[in-house]
Amino acid sequence: MNLLDDLKMQYKMGGFEQKVIYWNVAAFLLSIVFFYQFKFGQFDLPGWIVLSADVEGLLLKPWTLITYSFFHAGFFHLLFNMMVLNFAGRLFLTFFTQKQFLGLYLLSGIFAGIIFVAAYYLLGLSASIVGASGAIMAILVATATYSPYMNLRLLLIGNVKLWHFTAVVLILDLLYLFAENTGGHIAHLAGAFFGFLYIKLLQSGTDLSKGISFIFDSAANLFTRKKATPFKKVHRNYTPKPEKMASKIVTKDKTQQQIDEILDKISQSGYDSLTKDEKEFLFKAGK
Repeated sequence: MNLLDDLKMQYKMGGFEQKVIYWNVAAFLLSIVFFYQFKFGQFDLPGWIVLSADVEGLLLKPWTLITYSFFHAGFFHLLFNMMVLNFAGRLFLTFFTQKQFLGLYLLSGIFAGIIFVAAYYLLGLSASIVGASGAIMAILVATATYSPYMNLRLLLIGNVKLWHFTAVVLILDLLYLFAENTGGHIAHLAGAFFGFLYIKLLQSGTDLSKGISFIFDSAANLFTRKKATPFKKVHRNYTPKPEKMASKIVTKDKTQQQIDEILDKISQSGYDSLTKDEKEFLFKAGK
């Protein structure tokens, strides 16, 4: 199996935390092709992608409340955000579902964008932002709100509680709020508040991500629905040979059993724990 096939299989078998990372990377690669100014060494992202603090612009381009959280201003901006997203996403999925992860990512990005626009309007400032950090903060704070005493082992630091780590990140955002990247820090804090609110509402019986899950389920059902054929089926009596039927059933059961064992291994230890032979078998079975 080559690298491309391996990436395809990881995308297919991975959860939404991996898919969102792939989507962000894909958006970054597209932005290099179409929007990177090599002469000046920087991106010139168009107004229909970035989130502008201009209220009138937002009313004309409401979709930018979603697009801005999938684009980044540079390689290290993307790299840092995706590292934290992978870290926070894995913690979140220890307790919650894939659909809740996706719902929280999208809804918190929208909420953080609205707060950014409102804050800049009240401050009389003008700017635009891109980046997934507001949504990532929501995922991190949501997990810390639900399980604050979860143990983390950090390099060079040792064991810390999740709420300790999260509190340090929030304090840094507060300290640098008006020092630099004010819009980014406002989005971070807004995302953090939404993550806290999401968990509190979830604990009281209200799952804000259900609307997003319903939309994705409806879209999936729409694309997977089989088209009706205009031809009538003609049935005729046919009795297969017992020997061949038995061999097919045994082969199918054995293959399915091997697939189930590999999927169990992925759910317990992740896709990277598979051997090369197991990855190739799963890739062929997926075809």
